[in-house]
Amino acid sequence: MIHDFYESVVPLLLHRMINLEELDLNVAVKYYEKLDGYILMKDISYMPRLYQFTFNINSIIDDDYQTDLPLNEYIQKTFEYFYNKQIMTCIDHFQEEGYSQYRIYSCPYKWKVYHNITNHFVGGLFNFVTDVSLYDKCPFEHEFFLRIGQSFPFMKELTVMNKKGQNDKELIKSNNQNQTLSIIKYPNLTRLNFTESHDDYIEQFLLDTKMSLPNNLHFYVDYQSLERVTNNFTRYTTRNNSAKLAALHLYSPKQIDQHIKDYFPHTDICQDFCWKYVDKIYFQ
Repeated sequence: MIHDFYESVVPLLLHRMINLEELDLNVAVKYYEKLDGYILMKDISYMPRLYQFTFNINSIIDDDYQTDLPLNEYIQKTFEYFYNKQIMTCIDHFQEEGYSQYRIYSCPYKWKVYHNITNHFVGGLFNFVTDVSLYDKCPFEHEFFLRIGQSFPFMKELTVMNKKGQNDKELIKSNNQNQTLSIIKYPNLTRLNFTESHDDYIEQFLLDTKMSLPNNLHFYVDYQSLERVTNNFTRYTTRNNSAKLAALHLYSPKQIDQHIKDYFPHTDICQDFCWKYVDKIYFQ
């Protein structure tokens, strides 16, 4: 469910379901000033027969709408009345863009989608999630991608949205530590989108010293970025993973020459001139 104002929709809906016994609430709220456990507890108090309640709330708050942003500790305290639930909360402030993101959910997490994961991701095991997106203004390092693989073992679709280059890339090079890196494996991945990513993340996934990609993967990427990462489609260390791709969806491509086809010998190469995410942040 997506709506600009929580109070105008959700309470009215819940108050009509007084005989409901089980409820899964998945809601994304934009520009709402405060959504916490007190408000949620008040709303479900109109449902006396409710015995099973799970929820996932993603709230985007424009900083212009409030001057006193609540702390993560405050949000957690407001959910202490949900005594039979493990509640996870995470707050990310994007000051340059003028908004904050609040994520609150009960465990175990039951939904197939988990979007806009940042470096503040607390981890856990999400066996139901198949569609994941990562977004941050700070770099995603190698260990972060390891943690994502451990938390989402059945992930099929992954979108990486980050324009900041990795900090640990040069450190690894200078220390000659490539052999000490743990190889990342996403065995169920079928779709990978890098159209809003720094070159470092494309390299992260194409280097066989860092990542083991599954076969039959659909790979979405900007042509110029891919050209740089593969050294104009000649780089040896990115060739093994490149050969595994089932389909390559190129945004803003040049002419698909034979040397590109030779670099992706078993890949269906598509020219997606208009395929690109318009909004960096999108709701579950």
